[in-house]
Amino acid sequence: MKIAAYLDQGRPGVGIVSSDLQSVLPLELAVADAVRGAQAIVELMAAGKAMPRTGAPVALDAVQLVAPLPRPRRNLFCVGKNYHAHAREFAGSGFDSSAKSGGEIPAAPIIFTKVPECVIATGEAIVIPAGVSTAIDYEAELAVVIGRGGKGIKAADAMKHVWGYTIVNDVTSRDWQSRHQQWDMGKSFDTFCPMGPWLVSADECDGTRTQVRCWVNGEERQNASTTDLIFDIPTLIETLSAGITLYPGDVIATGTPVGVGIGFTPPKYLRAGDVVRVEIDGIGVLENPVR
Repeated sequence: MKIAAYLDQGRPGVGIVSSDLQSVLPLELAVADAVRGAQAIVELMAAGKAMPRTGAPVALDAVQLVAPLPRPRRNLFCVGKNYHAHAREFAGSGFDSSAKSGGEIPAAPIIFTKVPECVIATGEAIVIPAGVSTAIDYEAELAVVIGRGGKGIKAADAMKHVWGYTIVNDVTSRDWQSRHQQWDMGKSFDTFCPMGPWLVSADECDGTRTQVRCWVNGEERQNASTTDLIFDIPTLIETLSAGITLYPGDVIATGTPVGVGIGFTPPKYLRAGDVVRVEIDGIGVLENPVR
C-alpha cells in the first residue's frame, strides 16, 4: 500500500495510490488529521483500528503531492557513514569531524537528527542559503517509518515495528557539518530534507534488500543496495530504542551510499539550476530542483 499526502484545490488530503500510479483513492479524514499526512494512517494502523472509508478516485496528476509526513511528529533520526564505501569516502574528504586514525568504519551507529521543519515534497526546491554556505551536498537514503512503537526493541523483533518506507534526500551543508562537529545544524537548514513521494508499507517493499540510486542533472552519482549497510535496519532500531521510546511515524534515515559530491576531486556541490533525482526500488522517485 502506498499512502500519499496531497493538496486538492488547496484542500489537504491523504489517500491510497493506485498500483498503476495513475490515481489516488481519498481517505475520509478530518482536516486536522489530513494536514498531518500519512501520520494519521500510521497511527490508526499501529493501534489496530480500521482504515477510514474511501471516496471516489482522483487522478494523481490533478493533485499536488506534499511530503507524506509534511511535519514529522519530531526530529528525524539519521545515520551517518552506514555504507562501507561511503564511510571511507567521507573519512578521506577532510570534512569528517567524526573520523579518527584507523576509524573510518564506525564501531557503532553514528546517530544525528534533522528538524521536522526542513522537510519538503518531491518537486519542491532545495534552496541554497545565500551568504551562508555554498558547500551543499546531496545524500540519497532509504528511510524507515516506524509503525508499532516501543522501547528496548530487540533486533530479532525489530522488523515487526516497521510500518514501511519512504525516500529521503539528506541534503547537507558540508562546511557547517565540519565546523560545528555536531551535524544537526548543517543537516537541518530549511528545505534540506526532501521526502517522498509517498510512504510504502513493508508488505510491498523489502527495505533490507532494495536498490538506492541518485542522479544529478541526469548523471548517475550513487547506486548501491541496502544489503551493503554496515548497520542493518534491525540493528538501528535496537540501538535507538535501547534508551529512546520510538513512536508510530518516527522516521529513521538509514544512511547514504558512496558517490556524494564531497567524494569527488574537486567536490561536485549542488548549484542553482541542478536537478537531483533519487529512486529506490519498490518506492518510487523523489526529484527536486535546486535554486
